[in-house]
Amino acid sequence: MKLAFLFPGQGSQKIRMLHHLPDHPAVSDVMQEASEVIGEGVYNLDTAEALMSTVSVQLCLLIASVAVSKALVSEGVRPDFVAGHSVGAFGAAVTCGAMDFTDALRLVKLRGELMEQAFPSGYGMGVISGLDPRSVRKAVETIFTEVTPVYSSNINAADQITISGSIPGINMVLDQAAKSGARRAELLNVSVPSHCPLLNSVGDILYDKLKHIKISTPAVPYASNRKARLIRNSEQIKEDLALNVSHPVRWYEICSLLCEYGTRLLIEMPSGSVLTNLNKKTLPGARSVSVEENGFENCVFLAKRLCS
Repeated sequence: MKLAFLFPGQGSQKIRMLHHLPDHPAVSDVMQEASEVIGEGVYNLDTAEALMSTVSVQLCLLIASVAVSKALVSEGVRPDFVAGHSVGAFGAAVTCGAMDFTDALRLVKLRGELMEQAFPSGYGMGVISGLDPRSVRKAVETIFTEVTPVYSSNINAADQITISGSIPGINMVLDQAAKSGARRAELLNVSVPSHCPLLNSVGDILYDKLKHIKISTPAVPYASNRKARLIRNSEQIKEDLALNVSHPVRWYEICSLLCEYGTRLLIEMPSGSVLTNLNKKTLPGARSVSVEENGFENCVFLAKRLCS
């Protein structure tokens, strides 16, 4: 039985999320290293005020997920696959050995800064549940204008799709989706239009930066956001880390693929259990748990019992 570590993306953040991580030496080491690299105490990043910044949100998610993944590995729990959603891909890349944590911190900080600078206000993301991707695309195409740009973006489940763009455009699509029978149609707690062409320039800058960062062959396969394939090629990982910001995340396909390769336990790193809840609905043949919801010790126990 195979084990996958999952790394959540923006929208999963919580106030004081770094303060609530497991009490473990590996977590303490990561906190100290991260503070030294970014030049400030990481526990300043997870206040309500700080988390209004995309930079703080993305750094917190990276730090929390890497800290807990290292703690799990130190307890003898090693993944067969890693998969990260959006910025979670950087935590996945660190955990599989493709990227140094220091480089990931600096690049994620730059990623957040570029995203904020590109669209400081008036843009974001929404989520629609209960409609298929084709129906959402048709609604988006109907609403889209140069003044109110909006795009279909991530496919998180067979009937859960996110949309990205201007807030007026998003709201019009959400209203149309609700009238078409969507179970859920609402704005997300994301202040930038991720995973659509509006962020092409950000992806290009990140790709140029990644040319000067060492990306190694991973110890275990890394799931590509853009292609929904398991990859070991360092150049392909580099492209995925840079360009996933401007392309849809094919999460439903990624997790279905993991199951096809024999994954039967998926452990979600902090913060939250967004990915776990998605997988419980769409992957009935696998067991999905989150460290935050199920507890660190329980996740260690489950992994050793089911995947040893």
